[in-house]
Amino acid sequence: MPNEPARAAATTATAHALAPPPRARHHDMTHSTVLPRSNPCMAHARILLADDDHELGELLARFLVREGFSVEQVHDGDAVLRRVLSERYDALVLDIMMPVRSGLEVLRELRRSTTLPVLMLTALGDDVDRILGLEIGADDYLTKPCNPHELAARIRAVLRRAQRDESEAARFSDMRIGPVELRIGSRTALLDGQSLALTTSEFNLLAVLMREAGRGVDKGILAESALGRALTPFDRSIDVHISRLRRKLGNGADGQSRIATIHGGGYMFRRMDD
Repeated sequence: MPNEPARAAATTATAHALAPPPRARHHDMTHSTVLPRSNPCMAHARILLADDDHELGELLARFLVREGFSVEQVHDGDAVLRRVLSERYDALVLDIMMPVRSGLEVLRELRRSTTLPVLMLTALGDDVDRILGLEIGADDYLTKPCNPHELAARIRAVLRRAQRDESEAARFSDMRIGPVELRIGSRTALLDGQSLALTTSEFNLLAVLMREAGRGVDKGILAESALGRALTPFDRSIDVHISRLRRKLGNGADGQSRIATIHGGGYMFRRMDD
């Protein structure tokens, strides 16, 4: 569990990020922040915020509500599972350090039955937890203390991606390359006729790579297309998702990975005759 100084520092940093600019401090901020900035089609998206720090959670929840989201809070891992498995949410913001069950345990359990977009909150500089979260199936992550504006932006990116997934189901046809098949409408992937358990991010990455099969795709383009956001410095999320995809797809008949690394920072889905 995080120690009290670290918890207090995270709360203080978040409160500071939410403070109005100096020249606005003498005005009534209620009228200037109540209108949501989010895209109208994302207004009132239902978000479950899971953090055992009640004070920090309340700060983040109030901000997200002002941004146009509908937010509910829980404070332990079991409560997350009960809510997600019994109710409908558009996204889950999940802190790794949770009582009863850790965020990683919760995510592992959720990925057995749902592809709900999950954005994880991790400790600053904790690369192991961050990578493990992506390995288990998180769609994205932020380090704590996080800027509430960036949290809102990441949530919107997840929601935009989900909306784009629905529209692409109507625009793109199913794809098959060798034993790998994608069914866009049902968002299912098959290998040799057997269903593959892919997260939302993994499915999106595979769809982009298969549409461009035989051609390299830059990591930046993959992030924008599959994650709905730009890459940040030292961001390894694409690499981790690709690593998981490679393990699930296995190698081709020639013993080589179906997804090749492109020199300069990209990936390519290999055609079977490449």
